[in-house]
Amino acid sequence: MQHFECDYLEGAHPLILERIAAANMEKIAGYTEDAYCEAARRKIRQACGCPEAEVHFLVGGTQTNATVIDALLRPAEGVVAAVTGHVALHEAGAIEGSGHKVLTLPQREGKLQAETLREYLRAFYADPTWRHMVTPGMVYLSHPTEYGTLYTRAELEAIAAVCREYHLPLYLDGARLGYGLMADGTDVTLQTLAAVCDVFYIGGTKVGALFGEAVVVPRPETLPRFFTVMKQHGALLAKGWLLGLQFDTLFTDGLYFEISRHALEMADRLRRVLEQKGYTFYLPPCTNQLFVTMESSRAEALSSRVGFSVWEQTPDGQTVIRLATSWATRAEDIDALAELL
Repeated sequence: MQHFECDYLEGAHPLILERIAAANMEKIAGYTEDAYCEAARRKIRQACGCPEAEVHFLVGGTQTNATVIDALLRPAEGVVAAVTGHVALHEAGAIEGSGHKVLTLPQREGKLQAETLREYLRAFYADPTWRHMVTPGMVYLSHPTEYGTLYTRAELEAIAAVCREYHLPLYLDGARLGYGLMADGTDVTLQTLAAVCDVFYIGGTKVGALFGEAVVVPRPETLPRFFTVMKQHGALLAKGWLLGLQFDTLFTDGLYFEISRHALEMADRLRRVLEQKGYTFYLPPCTNQLFVTMESSRAEALSSRVGFSVWEQTPDGQTVIRLATSWATRAEDIDALAELL
């Protein structure tokens, strides 16, 4: 049995475990107010080309999304997202649980389009009864998307322009950000995100860390007193050095980008295997998530030999499955999978 269900099956990069073990008996200040967190913040600011940015460390993606979104929105405001967005589908109502509605819009290959957003906002404020409705208060994107697709810089800039026109913060979920930044042909960088987004986060849990996400606020006035909001949400880890040390390690000598690129190389190796075996892709692969369409009976038979995620059913009754590589996937894992397909 080979496992490709997701990109967080393994623990953490060995360098992270070594550093945690080495620091284990130190007396370290709490709540991310320690030297490891400060070192990580400096390196992340430098990588983003944003020396004034605030950087906050949280434990997981859903916690991060719920905390940031609640901090950005006022009562009776909602977050605009693609209908396939993670906050709309796979966070168990965490956003709604904080009193904010997820306002879903149509998507194209997992991406929200600037023209779709503009038309929605135009129609919303053209309705004379809009004050009786949940008001769009911010926009949520993820990069890569739930379908492993990527925004271009021009697409992000176009969405950001609509957000500025309507005075809406733009927030980007970067749970798998490393895999997007290192993809072939992309023109989106950390500097791009610092320029176009009001808030974004750099995912660690799915990109080599044991756990942890780094929230970047390029202009600190966007999220006043976010440290306190984190505390209210139970998102302020007492032993916060465990987060900072991991990001300090990931952002030393380009490790975050190196291991992200490795996952993409393994995904490309897997793509070639699937093509040779005659499988059909639901969308062209471009990151570490590969979506394959097959007869449902074939997917069921395959599930006894290969671990994967069932993503959706197509209108013609076929099944879309997801196979994901990670920073820890080995060439021999792909070769063993090839024997099972």
